[in-house]
Amino acid sequence: MNTRRQLGEFLQSRRSQLRPEDVGVTTYGGRRRVPGLRREELALLAGVSASYYSRLEQGQASNASPEVLDALAGALNLNEAERRHLHELAGGSRRGARRRPAPERVSPATRQLIATVGDVPVVVLGRYIDVLAWNPPGHALYAGHLAPDAPDTPRQRPNMARLLFLDAHTRDLYADWTAKARAVVANLRVATGRHPDDPLLAALLGELTLKSPEFATMWADYRVKAGGDAVYEMRHPLVGTMHVTQQTLRISDDQVVVAATTEPGSPSHAAMTLLVHNALTSRTPASQDPRHDAPVRT
Repeated sequence: MNTRRQLGEFLQSRRSQLRPEDVGVTTYGGRRRVPGLRREELALLAGVSASYYSRLEQGQASNASPEVLDALAGALNLNEAERRHLHELAGGSRRGARRRPAPERVSPATRQLIATVGDVPVVVLGRYIDVLAWNPPGHALYAGHLAPDAPDTPRQRPNMARLLFLDAHTRDLYADWTAKARAVVANLRVATGRHPDDPLLAALLGELTLKSPEFATMWADYRVKAGGDAVYEMRHPLVGTMHVTQQTLRISDDQVVVAATTEPGSPSHAAMTLLVHNALTSRTPASQDPRHDAPVRT
């Protein structure tokens, strides 16, 4: 994942989605040959030379200062997540190759947290949106068709992007699958800025691009999103349809806790209560053993 190329592609994608009237650029009629703003128009808005901006888009410049990046972000009307992603891409092109990140593990404190909220579906996601841990309700909500201990083996951990694009069960969970899929792709974009030289991330993106034309199309859109809360209509095979709020809480640079809640007193809450009760009462003695929640060694 060449960071200079990623930086140029990100700038080009955002520029192509801006209309002149969105940023106060005056046009004088006639047919425009490119979608969105022209390079020279964006350069003028950002206060940089057109030739320098062209080199950035073409992946031929690696010394953009924070001030220039902020000017470009302002000209492109980037949101906070997109602005941060732009700086991370530019920083990656200056840093060069980095060491491969260490295997991920869940801290004892995080495992205590997910055990404490045992009546709320919770999953812990890592830098590649791998499932690092889940409690029984989280397993039942998102992937009851998988083995409960699947996250315990680093090389075989479920990956939310793979499940969403390549697993029929997970696709069927979401009434608006496209909205959920776009959110997952946008979060992967954030990961590429933080880990531009990660071979495992590159392998995941390559696999999804080859196996899913839908992923390839969404990936080319260059949307960026960092966490946040969202409400999804989920169609669970055991308890039916629920409107579920997925709340994302960041616990480290690369790990988040996702908690699934429903509106108290609603039919969705009743359905979720039934699902959680079933998950907790169907646990095997082995899974109830406190040693089962010992930190994963990698």
